[in-house]
Amino acid sequence: MASPVKPLTQPAAAPATRAKSGTDLIRIEGGEALNGDIGISGAKNSALILMCAALLTEDTMRFTNMPTTLRDIATLTKVLESLGATIATGPEGTMAIQARNIKSTKADYDLVKEMRASFLVMGPLLTRFKEATVSMPGGCAIGTRPIDFHLMGFEAMGAQITLEEGYVRVTAPGGLKGADITFPRVSVGATENIMMAAALASGVTHIFNAACEPEIVDLGRCLIAMGAKIEGLGTSTITVTGVPSLRGAMHQVVADRIETGTYMIAVAMAGGKVRLKNASAEHLQALVGPLKTAGVRIEEDDGDVIVERAGPLKEGTNIVTEVHPGFPTDLQAQFMTLLTQCRNGGTITETIWENRFMHVPELARMGAKIAIDGNTATIAGAQNLTGARVMATDLRASAALVLAALVAKGTTTIDRIYHLDRGYENLEVKLKACGAKIERIPAGAP
Repeated sequence: MASPVKPLTQPAAAPATRAKSGTDLIRIEGGEALNGDIGISGAKNSALILMCAALLTEDTMRFTNMPTTLRDIATLTKVLESLGATIATGPEGTMAIQARNIKSTKADYDLVKEMRASFLVMGPLLTRFKEATVSMPGGCAIGTRPIDFHLMGFEAMGAQITLEEGYVRVTAPGGLKGADITFPRVSVGATENIMMAAALASGVTHIFNAACEPEIVDLGRCLIAMGAKIEGLGTSTITVTGVPSLRGAMHQVVADRIETGTYMIAVAMAGGKVRLKNASAEHLQALVGPLKTAGVRIEEDDGDVIVERAGPLKEGTNIVTEVHPGFPTDLQAQFMTLLTQCRNGGTITETIWENRFMHVPELARMGAKIAIDGNTATIAGAQNLTGARVMATDLRASAALVLAALVAKGTTTIDRIYHLDRGYENLEVKLKACGAKIERIPAGAP
């Protein structure tokens, strides 16, 4: 019998933080270099899927390095608790999840609409309970988020699918069976959902054209610790041999490579020297090269990454966003702000999401000269940005506006920063500790 989840001691609030409101603003006075240390949190995109994986066992799953203060983590916590899971958080990013007494296999619209990652409860629920009903997913408005690859995979494994009133109902009365599944194009979410479903399916599942992202590898390692049989992690072909049941385990969430890359770009723009603690440049080589071309020094030291820019920025680089190990789409907006400061600017071609240039009009309010032609943006370099009142349009766009404000002349006020709180733990606190003039203020503050 599974042991009950033990409550964890709630962490004391850090002195520099306070309760966050969805109507808060961030105000930044530009022109300050960054110097000091910044601790990198656990990866949001890994943490969310790992929480869903906890549904695969009735035993307690324990996680460390979990970014527990993120808005997305809070949202998924509500989703899992609505299903009957018990979740406790503790100090220094610890979390315990027990899904022994699941009371429902339906994830309601009111919760799922807030975040597309909520759809990833489907694979675990379907394979463990032989049914799942999940609302169509929501999230940032950066492009369509089709779930057809997920459903194609479930159907290949013997599931029956019905769509009604905005919900997807998937059933497999006889249980899921291993299958050969080839995705028409790489999909991180579909790879994750099918991996989890296959872990408890009967037989062997081969996933072809699978995603290779570090978050996929992190999920696979967690599943293996739970007793799953998985081969091919980090490659385009993943093989999962189903087992009758999975057990509880302890797992440390991988460091957030997108947060790491965001702060690397911040130092590149503002200048100075910052040690990014608990970070790795291994999964950011597509960013490291362009940063070095721009005159940034990057080195790894005992589990940390040291980023330094002492002289003026040099040349920009033309980039194309691609699936891993190519340039991450989640760093595209941040890199665009850097190109405004490079000597010759550059171009960015976005191939992942069709609507991910929504930050461009906001950067233009700060004086950026950016021309868009289809899915390519041409950025003029060596620009003098000025502070302005701007509005975040999605998670990564909000980070881009913060970076632009760090080098802008005067004061920038950023609205709708609830987007920022979805994926960055205490960004304003971390930057302020390194010398940035940045503060979180309530809406309506002078």
